[in-house]
Amino acid sequence: MKKQITLFAILVTVAVTAQNFQLHRDLERGHFTTTFEMFKMDKYGNTFTFIDFDYNASVGTSFAYYEIARVLKTEKMPIGAHIEYNGGHGNNFSLNEAWIFGANYSKGNAKMGFSTYAGYKAFTGANEGNFQITGTWYWNIVADKLTFSGFADYWTQKGLFFDGNVFLAEPQLWYHLNKSFSVGGELEISSNFGVNSDAIKGRPTLAVKWNI
Repeated sequence: MKKQITLFAILVTVAVTAQNFQLHRDLERGHFTTTFEMFKMDKYGNTFTFIDFDYNASVGTSFAYYEIARVLKTEKMPIGAHIEYNGGHGNNFSLNEAWIFGANYSKGNAKMGFSTYAGYKAFTGANEGNFQITGTWYWNIVADKLTFSGFADYWTQKGLFFDGNVFLAEPQLWYHLNKSFSVGGELEISSNFGVNSDAIKGRPTLAVKWNI
């Protein structure tokens, strides 16, 4: 699940719309993942959406995951209202879709920045309320050449197939060949993500990115 930092690159430039396509090779699980992202600003805030597809050689597309988030915020508002939808499907299962309602705060410049939100998370089928906290960041280590970015999520999922707290982070490093193409990868760090285990797991990828 690639919750990328596209929005920060846009917040500090004159552009108001951006989109990119990524291809990741998961070195541990041995599959490819494609990610398409889109970010758009307007006078009432911004919209961010992405979709992931995992590919398994024996079955083709094995998993799809989708997120769309809207931040309602004007220039005079220090904090924005955050509304988000998550959902996904595999070949033999579906994720419990979720809505998140919370508050968002972000700050950044051409060198570095961050964004964070916290909110109530309502899972379909859950008989209890949950919450999620998310932080994202970017650091342009070398201008126009090297960027360190990523996100970290922490959420509860009480009332679902197991009651537990989930942690997921994906720090990324990108080397920019030019304005259109970058190479790099990420390290997925997780606990209780997809499995009922508190053990910390790390899964690296190698990737290319095309800024469309």
